[in-house]
Amino acid sequence: MPLYNPTSVTVASSTSGVAIASSVIASFSSVSLLAVNPSRKGATIFNNSTANLYVELGEIANIQDFTVRVASFGYYEIPFTYTGEISGAWDAVNGAALVREFVEVLVVNNE
Repeated sequence: MPLYNPTSVTVASSTSGVAIASSVIASFSSVSLLAVNPSRKGATIFNNSTANLYVELGEIANIQDFTVRVASFGYYEIPFTYTGEISGAWDAVNGAALVREFVEVLVVNNE
């Protein structure tokens, strides 16, 4: 006997189909790498500099208070559940951070 359900089911899944690219010039003082974004699904940072980049998952980064140190020409993936502000500071001023933010695209399937 086949099963029958007269109501339709809507399935919504969250994917990242859009990557937003930006570049942030190196600075001794803390600079914003990414603003708060509830639609963020993930982000990457490439330190395109010969200096160390100190990344803070928060408002202010410095070389003593940071989440992760990204070495010269290093790469870091932001934890994919973090949507808050991300800041950075370098220990020398040269180069930049190449940032990619992956944002939500809502896909709805009616089944």
